Amino acid sequence: MPAAPLRRLAAPLGTLAAVTAAVGLVGAVDPNEPGHYPVCPLLHLTGIYCPACGGLRSTHALAHGDLGTALGANALAVAGYAAFAVFWLVWLGRSARGLRTAGPRPRAVHWWALAGLLLAFTAVRNLPFGTGLSP
Repeated sequence: MPAAPLRRLAAPLGTLAAVTAAVGLVGAVDPNEPGHYPVCPLLHLTGIYCPACGGLRSTHALAHGDLGTALGANALAVAGYAAFAVFWLVWLGRSARGLRTAGPRPRAVHWWALAGLLLAFTAVRNLPFGTGLSP
């Protein structure tokens, strides 16, 4: 393969290698066993589940092909993993064709919407009727 296409694919393939290594580590070292990973400081200090609580268990379950357990551990994380996969595939395809890879930049309203989603998810998973979203 010529140098130019390899150079264009370096960033997406490097990102894939890093994500694969991280998921491989979480898949190999079970976060359900205490002592392997640090505890969530918010949960430890307040007893409140943060939006990321259960994310490592979710990743571990996905690495082992268990989508149901992954959704039970942190459904929002699974949605985030899926969104990342879609964005990465678009990035790889555009890079392979030599197209500009910088897409539209998120505006302030997008960041506020994401913050609102995270806040709502956090609130619901900590209320009695939202225990299905708790890890």
